[in-house]
Amino acid sequence: MTGALVLGVDPGRRGALAWLDLHGDLVDVVDMPDLDGVALGAQLRDLLVERRPVRAVVEQITPRPGQGVQSVRTSAARWGVLLGVLGAWDVPTVLVSPAGWKRSARLGRDKTASRQRACELWPAWSHAFGRVRDDGRAEAALIARHGLEPGR
Repeated sequence: MTGALVLGVDPGRRGALAWLDLHGDLVDVVDMPDLDGVALGAQLRDLLVERRPVRAVVEQITPRPGQGVQSVRTSAARWGVLLGVLGAWDVPTVLVSPAGWKRSARLGRDKTASRQRACELWPAWSHAFGRVRDDGRAEAALIARHGLEPGR
């Protein structure tokens, strides 16, 4: 399956999308568009058209303690748009809990560790994970890697 890509998505507002080939090599990583509604859907569609994945692995969203109702509503709406676009493009999608993909990457809650792990796995892309705010990029790539494991 030459050219086949797996998409990993950290769906948060500071999240990202990362494409890996079936050998686990990072092909591309982009920040999640900072848009809502129809504009977000159109931007995600354009990203999928450019690099159509054979599979997507998306982190499940979970409300955090103390998170406001409006923030939960916004996150859920953005997640729904993402899943809708993937469904409209017939991309088989697997949902994974944060604990699930972090366990397979041997990580805890520390986002710095996610960035470090991504730099170890994809040193040629370390520039993409260098800043503190690049944790979404690192996590999207690690989520995609989780989807490459047998049985996922």
